[in-house]
Amino acid sequence: MHRRRRTALVLSAALVAAAPLLTGCGSDAHPGAAAVVDGRRITVAQLEGRVNEVRSAQRAASKDDAQYAQVIASSGTLTRDTLHGMVLDRVLDRAAKNAGVTVTRKDSQQMRSALEQQAGGSKALETAWLANYGVAPKRLDDSLRTEIEARKLAAALGVDMNTTDGKAAFWKAMSTASKQLHVDLNPRYGAWDVQKSSRVDAKTPWLRDVSSAGTQQQPA
Repeated sequence: MHRRRRTALVLSAALVAAAPLLTGCGSDAHPGAAAVVDGRRITVAQLEGRVNEVRSAQRAASKDDAQYAQVIASSGTLTRDTLHGMVLDRVLDRAAKNAGVTVTRKDSQQMRSALEQQAGGSKALETAWLANYGVAPKRLDDSLRTEIEARKLAAALGVDMNTTDGKAAFWKAMSTASKQLHVDLNPRYGAWDVQKSSRVDAKTPWLRDVSSAGTQQQPA
């Protein structure tokens, strides 16, 4: 899974330091919205539902309360990271569309089959994806589709993601898509860095940031 892990972290590389172009949305303008992308809301309820899926899967995978408590402690920014992923998926879809990229069901099935063979079965793959990337088993196929889409986008752009220039070109395409979609985040969850297509923490006095690099947060 080591080689696969590097690929799965392609989109996670967007979780980097802030740049100046930030957007945020207030609850007055978009009541009940965690984010608005291209005029479509990602509701707080939808976000919480995704987070609860992960927490339920983590609880089921834990052998006892102590182990589950350790999982909770090590995934302190889960809510924000989940929202980041939900927004980034839409940005990637737009960037892929701009580049004429499509992903078929067969693409996803072939990738899943190959990964299951490497991992030692479907259950083992689901467990690995949950532990490594915070992806609930029911969302695994969606996650694999995203990975394929990112790979195909890089190929369509003719870039090598193992090089600095290749990564820069990839994220430039993502930045263009972000601008087209007018991503707006509820300040409760931070702000959206248009240049890097990434969520960053907003400097707001009412928001106590207890996250650290490489961790995830419990539902607020």
